[in-house]
Formats: sequence, structure tokens, C-alpha cells
Amino acid sequence: MSSGIIDTLQRRIQDLELSPPTVCGVLTRVTGMLLAARGVRAPLGAYCEVMAEQGDGVVCEVVGFDGEEVMLMPLAAVQGLLPGAGVRVMTLTARVGVGNALLGRVLDGLGQPLDGGPAIEPEVYVPLRAERRNPLERAPISSVLDVGVRAINSFLTIGQGQRIGLIAGSGVGKSMLLGMMTQYTAADVVVIGMIGERGREVLDFVHETLGREGSSRAVVIAAPGDCSPVIRLRATHYTCAVAEFFRDQGKNVLLLMDSLTRVAHAQREVGLAVGEPPTTKGYTPSVFSLINELIERAGSVSSGGSITGIYTILAEGDDTNDPIVDGARAILDGHVLLSRDLAALGQYPAIDINTSISRLANRLISQDQRTLVRKFRRLMATWEENRDLVSVGAYRAGTNAELDEALQRHGSLREFLMQEADEKVDFATGFQQLARVLA
Repeated sequence: MSSGIIDTLQRRIQDLELSPPTVCGVLTRVTGMLLAARGVRAPLGAYCEVMAEQGDGVVCEVVGFDGEEVMLMPLAAVQGLLPGAGVRVMTLTARVGVGNALLGRVLDGLGQPLDGGPAIEPEVYVPLRAERRNPLERAPISSVLDVGVRAINSFLTIGQGQRIGLIAGSGVGKSMLLGMMTQYTAADVVVIGMIGERGREVLDFVHETLGREGSSRAVVIAAPGDCSPVIRLRATHYTCAVAEFFRDQGKNVLLLMDSLTRVAHAQREVGLAVGEPPTTKGYTPSVFSLINELIERAGSVSSGGSITGIYTILAEGDDTNDPIVDGARAILDGHVLLSRDLAALGQYPAIDINTSISRLANRLISQDQRTLVRKFRRLMATWEENRDLVSVGAYRAGTNAELDEALQRHGSLREFLMQEADEKVDFATGFQQLARVLA
């Protein structure tokens, strides 16, 4: 892998305003995943090669400084290094190549093809981490994004440029719901970042979930869990950079990040290695800064185009107050909470309507549609509040008219929330069905 990384970086040296690399420093120590070198002058985010005695060198990213030492994090396994090994700077800036040729391709964190296709010639090089955008340059969100999932379209309506989190514990159906939204969402381009997930899931997602038709308008950037944390973080920023390229062309982009929690884990590994103080559950302060940065890169812009961001978030141990869940929920424009209890009852997708929210839904739907949504939610909440009373036979029919209606309609309400993975229900059809259920 190191040889491929070196070749990739060397091919781009001419685009990165750097002369051919020369030895400028020496390796002084190796501590776990962290390398230290003296004599190297390079900014944060630069790439260096530590030369091995035999075989390929090790490509590293500059992640920090300690006095006169530069702290390096390797992009691949560290092998064959000796004390005093030469270190050379390869790039001074982190830039990535993007272009329309990315459509239909599966790439790694360095932008190299994983699908066996030809090499990609970028149209333009852009910064890996875009500059912060003036909030007044954002455009208001006023158009509905049809995601093809009835429960989300009706009760958690999403707008073009909104940022939504899919929150659940492991094995509750986040990836399957994400796959449905990938196939059915009415977007010009779909950019998918599979960060820190299992390699098998990447294969299944590309061949089974996307398929040939879905792949033609999608770009997949994959950095499985066995990649270096630096590669996983680079793949995350690369995913956002690709989405921003298509947005700046005036296109409506759907950005899917699976998962934000694995991104946080990668940043935690890097932060702890360079000496950041751990906070709640060992997460370093830079983790929460990174989450805010990533989420703010999505949205609509006044010049045209939008990025609708959907991020899966793992609630470890089904704890919805997990630091990453709580931090992301505070800045997102809404969240979809998947319930393990509902999944156990056979409801799919297992969306807990009463605890999920879209902060822009009321702005995007009509008054008549809001009336239907409020009635549905009220009936579901009434049934939930009195479920134990009914289950033990302590409730007598006729005592509470609203509860009577909730009991009468409960089966059809539950059925409305369920949807097969291969079934698409558009926005208008969903509300027509909701009106019939509540008639």
C-alpha cells in the first residue's frame, strides 16, 4: 500500500507547488502509531516519507509538533524503519483532485480506484478541508427532498440542504435505511462516504444496494476499519470535498456519511496519540470540533446548489445520550431515532416517530398536511402512554374517546410506518395514504 501512496503523491507534486522531494530530517522515535522527526519544516496536513532500510518507505501526515520535533502519523503499517531513518517532505498542502469522471466510481481515501477501473484524471485540485463559509452566504431551505421512505417523508420531512442524523444501536437497521434513501432520493448526485465500516459492507452496498442504475449517479469513497485513522479522516474530508465540487456546479447533492461515530473514533485515535487530553468516554476536544466542521460543510448556498447531509450515528450500548450522539444532535437539523424494541416487534424501518424530529418539517409542508401529522402523532402518543393500562385489562372502552380511537386505529397506524426495502413511496403518495388511514 505504501508504494501506491508514494506514487500517488509524487504524481501530484507538480500541482502542489513543491519541487521534487529531498531528505531534510531524520526519524528520532516511534511510539505506537506516532513517529517523531527532527530537521523537518512542514505545516500541519503536509505529507512526508520516512525511508526504510529495505523496501518501500512509509508515508505519514504531519499531525502535530513537540518543540523541534515534528509528529507524524503513518498512512499504512510501519515496517522496516531504523533509528535515524531519513525523512523527506512530499507535499506542503493537502489538496485533492475532483471532477465529473468520479461519477460511477468507487475510490479509497486517496482518490485511487477500488473498482478495478482506469485511473481518474482530475479536472481540478481543491483544498481537502474547505474554508469556513460565511453563514450569510447560505440559502434558505424551502424545497422538499423526497427520500422515498413514507415515514420520513410524512413525519420527518427533509428539505434540500438539511442535515439529518440516523441514530441507532448496532444491528437495528441504519445501513438498510441508508440504502433505501440512496436508491430512492430525488437528487442529482449521491456522494457516499463509508468510513470505518466492515469491508464486506462496502461490497454489499456497491453491488446490492446501489446496483448498476444507482451507481451511475453516485461516488463512493471507502475507508474500512482496517485502514489507518489518518486515511479514514482523509477519506471523510475527501467525501465532503467531492460533494462540494458537484454542489458548486449548481447540483443538488445527497451526502451520506456512514458513520459519523467511526470518524470520531479515528479522530480520537489521532488526538490521544499526539497528547490531547481525553474527556468524556476518552474523546478528545478535537473530536467535537471535527463533528461541527463536517456538518457545517453541508447545506444550501446562495449561488445555487445544495448538499443534503445524512449521517449515521452509532448509539453505543443503545445509549442515546452518548457524547457523539448528543454532540451531533445539538447541531443537526433533525434526527431519526431507530428503536431496538420496534425492530424486535418486526416494524421496519424501526423509526420511533415520537422521539424523532425534523426541525424544518413545519416549514416544508402545508397546513392540511400538518393537521394530519399532528393527529397521527397524538394517536400514537396516546396509545404509548396507556399501553400498560390496556395490556393488563384495566381500561374499559368508552372511558376516553381519544384512547378508543387510538386503540381502534393502532394496527393501521403501525402498518403505515412499515415499508419493504424494495418499495418506494413518493412524497405525495405518502400523504394520500396517510389521509386514508386517518379518514
